Amino acid sequence: MLFSQISQSLRSEPGKWLITGVAGFIGSNLLEALLRLDQTVIGLDNFATGHRENLDDVRGCVSEEQWNNFHFLEADILDSDACIQAVEGVDYVLHQAALGSVPRSIDNPRATNAANIDGFLNVLTAAKDAGVKRFVYAASSSTYGDHPALPKVEETIGNPLSPYAVTKYVNELYADVFAKVYGLQSIGLRYFNVFGPRQDPKGAYAAVIPLWIGRLLESKSCYINGTGETSRDFCFIQNTVQANILAATTCNPDAINQVYNIAFGGRTSLNELYSHIKELLGKACPEILLQDVNYREFRQGDVMHSQADISKAKNLLGYEPTHGPLEGLKETCDWFILHKRDTFNVSRVPTPQD
Repeated sequence: MLFSQISQSLRSEPGKWLITGVAGFIGSNLLEALLRLDQTVIGLDNFATGHRENLDDVRGCVSEEQWNNFHFLEADILDSDACIQAVEGVDYVLHQAALGSVPRSIDNPRATNAANIDGFLNVLTAAKDAGVKRFVYAASSSTYGDHPALPKVEETIGNPLSPYAVTKYVNELYADVFAKVYGLQSIGLRYFNVFGPRQDPKGAYAAVIPLWIGRLLESKSCYINGTGETSRDFCFIQNTVQANILAATTCNPDAINQVYNIAFGGRTSLNELYSHIKELLGKACPEILLQDVNYREFRQGDVMHSQADISKAKNLLGYEPTHGPLEGLKETCDWFILHKRDTFNVSRVPTPQD
């Protein structure tokens, strides 16, 4: 109810938003949601990990009038002048731009540090100087590191297990200091394994859900690191979009300058996940049901289990996940089949009865 009320309020009083990483998976879904709410959006991306086709897809999902409220700036967050230009006149910043992936950070810690700390500080400083109302940024569940307790609560973290985790924790420290020293209102959202439409299935660092969907649709083998009993709190993208908009617009003074777990609040093992994806895709491509999964060594920098306590986000932000993992997986699989037919040579499109 709270989110629907905020959505109605935004339609009656449009604001100006900046989304960094707008051509990425999360950024493009945020863009679509805000344009549908008749907001003005500035988007910044250098296409290092984002894709122009994501922006094209958003354009096809909104009206031409809504699309005209979007203004794109092709630039890098390491360019401080571009960051200053991007935040001019902006009310809310949704900072999504980063180099994600634990394995990528292990392979190239310097690049991860540059994008995730230097770039973050550029956007944060520009937002502070521009006097934005709220700075919302993508934090990460990787911050919990080696702390074994489940579910994860925001106030208790362990030692980081990767360079990526270090950078995301530094983001939280910087945001906290900017709040205390400069009065910049910020909220960090610790994402737990976000998935959904437009997530990239290609590349060495693809997340597990789009990777498996892509490989299964291409009749290629899938791999599980470890025994498959590793579990994650998979969070559908629409839940994440809701959390960002709530964080940007909350009027609750107790909610500001905090970090929140953004997840569904449950756990799904990799074995369960693979079984669900195979079953859903098998409705369009029955041969997928015959494919087996291969197991290999547990991946460096990973944790065995992850699950979020989302009570803080519920109580202070009014966050209420609308999609569980299975609902989200169905929408995600259907999207990939509908949008990637030429890429994956899908035999037919699922019908509503499927």
